[in-house]
Amino acid sequence: MGLLVVLGEAVRVGDFALGGATVIPAEDPAAVRRSWDGLPDDVAMVVLTEQAAAALEGHGAARARILRIVLAS
Repeated sequence: MGLLVVLGEAVRVGDFALGGATVIPAEDPAAVRRSWDGLPDDVAMVVLTEQAAAALEGHGAARARILRIVLAS
């Protein structure tokens, strides 16, 4: 079973740790892309804030196997 990661602004993602998700705060587009590139190989799904999803548009095609879900605002 793969890991669930939640990636985005700290204020929006912090509470997901209570549910057992791996939370990766990233406050700007460059931090989002660095965090995405550094994800472990066993990540299966990433929940992204809208800003994080926008930062990844056109980035990370090598990780196409990871399911991306975008949080509604």
